[in-house]
Amino acid sequence: MNEVELPPLQSGPAAWRGPDIAARDDWIVQLSKKQIAELEAAMRTVSARNLDIAQLARNDFPLPSLGSQLDSWLRELLHGRGFLLIRGLPLERYSRREAATIFMGIGAHLGRARSQNAKGHVLGHVCDLGLSSTDPNVRIYQTHERQTFHTDSCDVVGLLCLREAKSGGDSLLVSALTIFNELRAAHPDLLARLLSPMAYDRRGEVPAGQLPFFMIPVFSWYANALTVFYQRQYFESAQRFSEVPPLTEEDIKALDLFDTLANNPRLNLTMRLAPGDMQFVHNHTLLHDRTAFEDWPEPARKRHLLRLWLACPGARELPPAFAARYGSITIGDRGGIVVPGTRLNAPLDLT
Repeated sequence: MNEVELPPLQSGPAAWRGPDIAARDDWIVQLSKKQIAELEAAMRTVSARNLDIAQLARNDFPLPSLGSQLDSWLRELLHGRGFLLIRGLPLERYSRREAATIFMGIGAHLGRARSQNAKGHVLGHVCDLGLSSTDPNVRIYQTHERQTFHTDSCDVVGLLCLREAKSGGDSLLVSALTIFNELRAAHPDLLARLLSPMAYDRRGEVPAGQLPFFMIPVFSWYANALTVFYQRQYFESAQRFSEVPPLTEEDIKALDLFDTLANNPRLNLTMRLAPGDMQFVHNHTLLHDRTAFEDWPEPARKRHLLRLWLACPGARELPPAFAARYGSITIGDRGGIVVPGTRLNAPLDLT
C-alpha cells in the first residue's frame, strides 16, 4: 500500500457509536433458569470425570440446547457488533473451581483457550497485585491504574466478574472501525502513519529465537477486513531498545489523536460488570479499557475477575505481521503468549 491508498470507510454492525449502543439492550443476555441448570449439569460432569479445566474441549462440556445459542453469540462477536454481556450466573452457589469450570466450559464452546502470560495461564486473574506499569515488565491488568484502550493477543477476550472494586473499575469499549472512520475523514495523513509498522514491546515475555519487540501497525487492511492492534504504552516502552526506530513527531501525533478519539464519549461505551457478569469482546474490531479503581482493604473483598483468551473457529484471516505476536495466524490455533518452558494450566488462585 502506498501513502495515498487508504482502506475504504468502514460500515456494518461493528462500526458503532457508544451512545447509540447505550440506548439499546440487545447486547445484554440474561441467563435463564434452564440455561443455568444446563451449565451446572455440564460443570458437574467435568468434576465427576476429574478433567483438567485447562484442557477442556467443547465435547467435555455438553450443552444440549445452550450450545447452539453460544454458536449464535460467537457469530455476533466475530461478524456482528463485536461484544456481548451475559448476566445472571449465580456465583454464590459455586466454589472458585466450579465458577472457573463453568467459565472455561463456555469458553470451550466459543474457541480454544490460549496462554495469557509466560507462565502458561489459560485462566487469567485480573486484580491489583500492588505493582506499577512504570516497570516495563509489568502488565497493566496487575495494577489498579487506568488500563487505557487496548487489544489483547487473541481473537476474543472473555471476563467473568467475581468481585467489584469499592469504586471505579468500570469497563469501556470502543469501535476501532469508528475511530478509523473519524481519522479517515479528518486526518488521512495521520491515519497513514497508523497503517505503517511500529515497534511493540513484548514486556519481557519473549518467545524462543525472537527479539524483545516486534513490528506491527495499529491498523491493518487485509483480506478486505480492517484489523486493529493497540496498546499505547507498549509502543512507547519499545523505545527502550536501541535497535528500535524512534517514533517520529507524526507518529506521536497519530497515536495521540487515536487516544483522544477512543476516549471521546461520543464514541465509546461504559458498563459496570457485577459479580456473575461475563463480557466477551472481539479483539480485531474493538478496543477495551478499564477505569482506575479504589479497592476494598479486606483481601477477601478485593476486585477480582477471571479472564480467557480465545482462538475462535470462523474468525477472520490475519495479516502475516500478526505471526510475530500470535506465533501462528492459523484460524482456530493462534494467539497467546508462549515462551520456552510454557505449560498450559488454569490456576484457581493468584500466582
